[in-house]
Amino acid sequence: MRLLLVRHGRTAHNVDRLLDTAYPGAPLDETGHEQARGLAQRLADHPLDAIYVSDLIRTQQTAAPLAQLRGLAPRIRGGIREIQAGDYEMSPDWSGYVTTILGWGQDPHLRMPGGETLVEVLARFDEVVAEAHGEGHDTVALVSHGAMLRTWTVARARNLTPEFVRSAPIDNTIVIDIEGEPGQGWHVHRWGDRTP
Repeated sequence: MRLLLVRHGRTAHNVDRLLDTAYPGAPLDETGHEQARGLAQRLADHPLDAIYVSDLIRTQQTAAPLAQLRGLAPRIRGGIREIQAGDYEMSPDWSGYVTTILGWGQDPHLRMPGGETLVEVLARFDEVVAEAHGEGHDTVALVSHGAMLRTWTVARARNLTPEFVRSAPIDNTIVIDIEGEPGQGWHVHRWGDRTP
């Protein structure tokens, strides 16, 4: 099974560096809409069986041009929503949020203040991936969020080195091309324009 893990397009909160993780979240700005149209063109000829999006509006808006072009109805799943910022929601200071996520390398049960643990985060994303796999899809686009995509991919892919992860971008509408099966492990073929 191949997953095309896509980060949503740009929002005003991205520009302002605000931790926007709660429902429904900010919509795309004009640049974000342009990025979404560009994404549809980049994936126009790529095999694609289904599109999954989070329940935050920016992922749905990002997927809309691709879904229309391919004649697919996006499936909305809260399980691929961004890692919840909890007490840090809408803060311009990311230090506590990032420190907690980095701390998950030592303790996956460490709880984001007012939010989730790594175990909970991975379980909800894994559930959506398992659903897509169970449907028998060969290639699926999952439009999700930066911290979530980086965290899940690093936890599940077998071929990423710490050096690669440290320098890997997570720009708006980046596509991470990853192949594997739930429970069997995953291999990243491309991370944007990079090869691990």
